[in-house]
Amino acid sequence: MSSLVIDLVLCGLAYVILIYFVATLTRNSLKKRDRNGDDGDGGIEDFTPPKIDLPPGVIWPSDAPRNSRPEPVEF
Repeated sequence: MSSLVIDLVLCGLAYVILIYFVATLTRNSLKKRDRNGDDGDGGIEDFTPPKIDLPPGVIWPSDAPRNSRPEPVEF
């Protein structure tokens, strides 16, 4: 066999062994994480929207004045 074939076989074997060890170690850490019951965000959940300081003259649609009748437009 040529040296290229031997190198490819050894690299393939090393790749398979590396993937095996990574999968084994990852599986163990995933099992430990599931038993903990913590989703890992580490804080209190706050679902309120942020208060953004808008420039003058810009308002949020929810803060807009409510008119029952639209104003007539003159041409």
